Amino acid sequence: MEQLKGKEYIQDNDIPWEDLGSGLKRKIMAYDDNLMMVKVAFEIGGIGALHSHFHTQMSYIESGSFEITIGNKKQMLKKGDAYHVQPDVVHGALCLEEGILVDIFTPMRADFLTH
Repeated sequence: MEQLKGKEYIQDNDIPWEDLGSGLKRKIMAYDDNLMMVKVAFEIGGIGALHSHFHTQMSYIESGSFEITIGNKKQMLKKGDAYHVQPDVVHGALCLEEGILVDIFTPMRADFLTH
């Protein structure tokens, strides 16, 4: 992962997927000390379990459709949509149609580098 830190040009095919189990896989696309971009691929029915973290998160739906939970609200989002999660707010995703989320975190998710 260290070879991705601060890299200016990123080619998707050069980065392997990490299997997270339960129909999810992840690929860290790029990061520096302040920012991180991560792709998460979901199979239908895949669940990004409810969780929270101190990072601000914005996510873009690259493909597919999802039921996104932020706090006590749920919304259906599809390709081209996005969502924003404030720090420490519980959130999660349920995949309704196979797809990919592109997550942006600030500060970067150091916990993702230890897997």
